[in-house]
Amino acid sequence: MYKDPLFYKFIRPLAKGLFILLYRPTIKGKENIPKEGGVVLACNHKHNFDCGMLLSGTKRCIHFLAKEELFKGLFGWFFKFMGFIPVKRKTKDGKALPMAVEYLKNDKVIGIFPEGTFNKSEDPILPFKIGAVKMAYDSKCPIVPCIIKGEYKMFHKGPTIEFYEPIKIKNKDLDKDNQMLMDFFSDKLK
Repeated sequence: MYKDPLFYKFIRPLAKGLFILLYRPTIKGKENIPKEGGVVLACNHKHNFDCGMLLSGTKRCIHFLAKEELFKGLFGWFFKFMGFIPVKRKTKDGKALPMAVEYLKNDKVIGIFPEGTFNKSEDPILPFKIGAVKMAYDSKCPIVPCIIKGEYKMFHKGPTIEFYEPIKIKNKDLDKDNQMLMDFFSDKLK
């Protein structure tokens, strides 16, 4: 259950190559992603291609938390075989977070967008859901904040993603830590 999917290993180099060719992203701070052990990659979320940006930044398999609606319909199989973890957003989901924590405890990488949805507002970020800090605290794994800036324009200089130094969540006051993480993102996105 905690193995990296073969499908992901096959698709990642192809997707990365195509993504870099089309969108010419700038990737900074890759050295801040631990080469082993569990880690939470927490990123702002403005576009469908944000997963592609994260995927381009590391060779490690990223198990993204994704809305359960993606697992239905014609392409639902794709997200399942990529190792994504479905999240029920309309009701309290008691399965996604514990599953993500188990992945982290088994030295895997979890990708999460703490805003919980696309930010279509004029604000730099939406209020963060507690999931990223909760799973980091429960698993004793670090969070690597990732910030994407810029636009996705084909064949033009594309967006920039920067991976920052890992943050350890040590306090039981998860609301305070969540606010601290949100403030970090707000400051970097100004």
